[in-house]
Amino acid sequence: MSSIIHIKNMVCPRCIAAVSHILSELDIPYNTIRLGEVELVSQLSKEKKEALSNKLKQAGFSLINDRKGQLIEKMKNLVIDTVHHSNEGKDIIWADLINNELKLDFKYLSSLFSSFESITFEQYVINQKIERIKELLVYDELTLTEIAYQLNYSSVAYLSNQFKKVTGMTPTQFRKSVVKNRKSLDDV
Repeated sequence: MSSIIHIKNMVCPRCIAAVSHILSELDIPYNTIRLGEVELVSQLSKEKKEALSNKLKQAGFSLINDRKGQLIEKMKNLVIDTVHHSNEGKDIIWADLINNELKLDFKYLSSLFSSFESITFEQYVINQKIERIKELLVYDELTLTEIAYQLNYSSVAYLSNQFKKVTGMTPTQFRKSVVKNRKSLDDV
């Protein structure tokens, strides 16, 4: 009988590859791996689960055993996947996306998120978008207008104002700066 385990700090395709490698190393068969979640072929013994937990910790991940922690991680992974791993301009209503994916009331989840993470869900989304903007500015392949469209900002001015509020500099200043103060996604 298959089982699902939840893993904290899986934020990118390389994280999926790292977890896949750890599972293979420990000879733990699995069906699928997604951000924050692995469907195992069968339940883990206590010893295997402990070995997996230790290997994951060494790689900067951790098992999530409580339901609330799993919900928070799912919310984070939805944001990361949507903001960082999708290139289409989209009109996202986060409350609807979260409701549809997690099948729970957004107000409850938003309150839960704030109590666990010390920031609001909305601020988390903004922080992720700012990190994506930084990444796109470093690549220097898109105009600010294209970045604004891709990340669903109503205007370049709104993007610039939000960027400056969070980083202390305008996107143009950031693009020209020598030091690109980017954060890893699990630190956002």
